Amino acid sequence: MGAECVTGAKRRTLKENAMSSILTNNSAMVALQTLKSVNGNLAKTQDMISTGKSIASAKDNSAIWAISKVMDSDVRGFKAISESLSLGESTVAVASAAAEQVVDVLQEVKALIVSAQSENVDHAKIQADIDEKNAQVASIVSAAQFNGANLLATDVDGNGATSLSVLSSLDRVGTGAPTAATITVATVDFEANVDLATDLTSITDTATAGTALGEIETFLQTAIDGAAALGASAGRIEGQGEFISKLTDSMVSGIGSLVDADMEEASAKLQALQVQQQLATQSLSIANQAPNNLLSLFRT
Repeated sequence: MGAECVTGAKRRTLKENAMSSILTNNSAMVALQTLKSVNGNLAKTQDMISTGKSIASAKDNSAIWAISKVMDSDVRGFKAISESLSLGESTVAVASAAAEQVVDVLQEVKALIVSAQSENVDHAKIQADIDEKNAQVASIVSAAQFNGANLLATDVDGNGATSLSVLSSLDRVGTGAPTAATITVATVDFEANVDLATDLTSITDTATAGTALGEIETFLQTAIDGAAALGASAGRIEGQGEFISKLTDSMVSGIGSLVDADMEEASAKLQALQVQQQLATQSLSIANQAPNNLLSLFRT
């Protein structure tokens, strides 16, 4: 008797669970939700393939999106810094080339002064040659400008500046705002320190030639030191430019690793989702046909 009661209860449960309704199609609802989920994943995968990004907007992953945007703004800043460094490098390179040319001319002047140490030379002609060299030096100094900046002049930019500041980096610590770093290149001021026309003794005899020899040696050392300083600054700016270029590439690569889509994975996922979509559509179609089976119950 007890076994029969248990069996009867199981049958009633099965009947309740297997109940068919023309108003509620549970199978169709489940199939529809599955199809919607597959379609949503398929649309997301297609967006990844079309945009090339797994995180294209803040809704995809707000934290990673925010990090990538901060890094992207820094990349834009570093590209501007590269342009600044290129401009600064060109300005210093022009000044450095001019300074080296001044050194060459001063060496020629020194050779003339040395030749004037003899008694049986034409000191007037030697001085005439020196005057031409002096004018050449002045011409080189005045022409050694790039984009309005002359590092051989007393006034670098025409507004009283004695140095050139070149934007070299953006330094960021933690979550704070970045700070700009600069490379400062001071003028070597050949305009005042290598003024041969004013400060070099005119040669009229061996005595004045001896005085001029000591003076030209000082001018030559000043020019050599200035050219060396400009060369060092040019090398530093060039090296910083190479570093910023590599840093920018690394940051771009880092941003890509955060937000770019894995195209191989996306391709495989797309094919799998397309198959799932077909199966879900077929499953929904079968579920929708279920109420039609109820008609057979009413046929005579």
